[in-house]
Amino acid sequence: MRLILAPMEGLADQDMRDVLTRIGGIDLCVAEFVRVTHHLLTERVLLRTVPELANGGRTRAGVPVRVQLLGSDPVCLAENAASIAAMGAPGIDLNFGCPAPMVNRHGGGAVLLQYPEIIHTIVAATRRAVPRQVPVTAKMRLGLKDTSLTLDCARAIEDAGADELTVHARTRADGYRPPAHWEWLARIREVVKLPLVANGEVWLPQDWESIRQVSGCSDVMIGRGAIVRPDLALRIRTGEAAMPWPALLPWVADYYRRLRCRVAPEHAPGRLKQWLGMLRGAYPEAAALHQALRAERDPDAVERMLLGR
Repeated sequence: MRLILAPMEGLADQDMRDVLTRIGGIDLCVAEFVRVTHHLLTERVLLRTVPELANGGRTRAGVPVRVQLLGSDPVCLAENAASIAAMGAPGIDLNFGCPAPMVNRHGGGAVLLQYPEIIHTIVAATRRAVPRQVPVTAKMRLGLKDTSLTLDCARAIEDAGADELTVHARTRADGYRPPAHWEWLARIREVVKLPLVANGEVWLPQDWESIRQVSGCSDVMIGRGAIVRPDLALRIRTGEAAMPWPALLPWVADYYRRLRCRVAPEHAPGRLKQWLGMLRGAYPEAAALHQALRAERDPDAVERMLLGR
């Protein structure tokens, strides 16, 4: 069994990965996607998105972080993958699932699910470019508008030499609306033999149990559920009770301090409020703090309120 933190643009950034992996329970992270167009990315650009590359590809807690690439040019993706592998990345993941309209308009993410042959070309080129000991994995949705090509895309990824496939059990048209169609993961397991990771609508330990039972997958990727309940992976792994707000609050404060060291001062309060807004789903105290901070933009004042001073 592995519990994997999903790549979530604007949510699971380097600071969130640091906090969540130190809270515990997570075996592996996949970083926010790195967009690849028509040139070789510099180390400076890569380290900005995946600073863990400067630490052997691991968070401070020692959890490996795979680098996810998003694009549609097989040659450029392969060249960048080789460069990133040379920097010590623990793995390369290819994005065939992003539903963002801007990404899809430029030929990346879920729009590629219409073209299994292009997916095959991208995965095969990347696998050839990366040393055998570095895993090349992929993440896909069930399709663009429907599931007519789901199995073809999964076969294309396997036939191209991928080491693992994660499936978000919804189409792009589904967005993030429940339910996730976990039964489709079982159908995919019938036609491919490569390791399959289940993803979608895991908010509670009970959901983790259900997705494993329905899909037959031993490994599960957790997305927004880990942001709403930062101890979710730890609870799944240990069976412990939910972390109370007084125990979580120091982690929230630590996240904010790390943000202040990295982003422009005027942006740090907004990122904190975004997280508190999501934490409201599990913690009433987060809702009260979010409301109290709503109109506050001074970073120092925000920190004082966060620490109760």
